[in-house]
Amino acid sequence: MIAGISGALCVSLGAFGAHGLEDFLEAHGRTGTYETAVKYHFYHSLLLVLLGIMKKQYATVPLLNSAAICCIAGMVIFSGSLYVLCLTNVSWLGAITPVGGLFLMAAWLMIGIGAWKATK
Repeated sequence: MIAGISGALCVSLGAFGAHGLEDFLEAHGRTGTYETAVKYHFYHSLLLVLLGIMKKQYATVPLLNSAAICCIAGMVIFSGSLYVLCLTNVSWLGAITPVGGLFLMAAWLMIGIGAWKATK
């Protein structure tokens, strides 16, 4: 459910950035930043779908739940801070973005460790 909502939001924000904010983003030099936010949002929405599938296959692996939580937190902090940075030009938000990246990395590592443990 969360993956579906996140994916729809990602497509909406991507379209809004490409069509509704194009001039604004270009004027502030934030087009690339906004595109990065949308890309990472989209990739990790797909990761949530994968986690749902993996959870059905490996129901006893608790790290998959933790990975999903880290993925959601990472998307909100990483992409969210970039979206807000682009829209408000509040530059200190860039300092928060790496924290979201750490959550995303943690999610991927938990998936790897969880899959490894499930196949042992």
